[in-house]
Amino acid sequence: MNIRTITTHEAMQMARDHLAVTGWVAPRNESFRHLPPPPAALWLEQAAATSSAPHSGWTVTTLAGGTPSGITQRVLDATHTAQRAELFSDLALPGDDAAAPFAWAHRALCTTGVRLRVEAGTAQQPTPLELRHQPTNQVEAPLLVLDLAEGAHCILRELHLAGDANAPGGKVQNLQLHVRLGRGASLQHLRVIAPHADDRCAHVVHAQVGANARYVQAFVAGGSRYHLQRSQVFLSGPGAFAHIAGLTCAANTQFEQQILMRHTAARTTSHSEALVLASGRAHAVANASTHIAAGSDEADVRQRLTGIPLGGQPRLVLRPHLEIYHDNVQAAHGATWGALPEDALFYARQRGLDEAAARALIVEGMANALLSRAFTAPATLDALMQGDALQGVLRQGLEACHG
Repeated sequence: MNIRTITTHEAMQMARDHLAVTGWVAPRNESFRHLPPPPAALWLEQAAATSSAPHSGWTVTTLAGGTPSGITQRVLDATHTAQRAELFSDLALPGDDAAAPFAWAHRALCTTGVRLRVEAGTAQQPTPLELRHQPTNQVEAPLLVLDLAEGAHCILRELHLAGDANAPGGKVQNLQLHVRLGRGASLQHLRVIAPHADDRCAHVVHAQVGANARYVQAFVAGGSRYHLQRSQVFLSGPGAFAHIAGLTCAANTQFEQQILMRHTAARTTSHSEALVLASGRAHAVANASTHIAAGSDEADVRQRLTGIPLGGQPRLVLRPHLEIYHDNVQAAHGATWGALPEDALFYARQRGLDEAAARALIVEGMANALLSRAFTAPATLDALMQGDALQGVLRQGLEACHG
């Protein structure tokens, strides 16, 4: 029997048709109740014409700026039928979860993607990578598939920097990132996202963590007209470990962080953490949802959400949530909302600092502590934190929140 290959146009149209039937994110969708995303039309605008050679927008180097070794990289043109089939070959179709509409809109608009596989690196000398993404269109749907082979170890800094030029009305970006860790692999992943205030962006990270593998992700992000950072982590192998930590600086902008951990194996561990700094009329939401399935013996779960208003009248929402379907587990969660502690401010002022400098010192210390809890090895944290770009984003974000 001859099975006809679905063309690129048909695949993209099927995604649009599916979205038209199932609908966009509903106004009463519990996951997006406090900060609903813009309508579907915004994410489905046709991208501008591109050159014949695919340009993904991604640049891959080492942390020191050289050419990496021990990896394979392939840029694929999603407007070419055969290459699109290869790009999406082992990625499951979007399901029916709360964020599925973003995935369907992405399939309807995606024109290029990168598949990256890390084969090398040891626990003592992990492969050091830097990924930079530069937007290529006013409305775009970037795709990155990152696979770590069994036993491979990598530290990765991923940069999304807006640059100086701000497009009229802002850019729109719907990014899908798939991370798969083989047995015993580890990935220390720092993400830096600094959009312009008028931009609308949604980043969804799908992480699959195999047996005895470790995935640590921390991000430093600024708010924008709409900004979603969602991490969906599946701890599918015994002994799998995941830690997701987010540092958000929202000044008169919007931001939503969503962390979804799914435990489906024994002796799995997950930590979910957020530090949200907001000022002016910012609207920020931090969600942590952990599901512990039956059979997840000795699972260990921690959630820690902190929101700090630094001035003005920001709106902050913190939402920890646990679903536990197994008895032999350890789970704890907490959410703290409030101004900087007066005793810390008092002791900082005793060092001769004025109030603004004291507040800045305390917030910077909290930010550094969050990153240190994620990247526990000092050498790893030092390697990831090097570079003027990252330090500039941190400094600008904290200054914006302090006014």
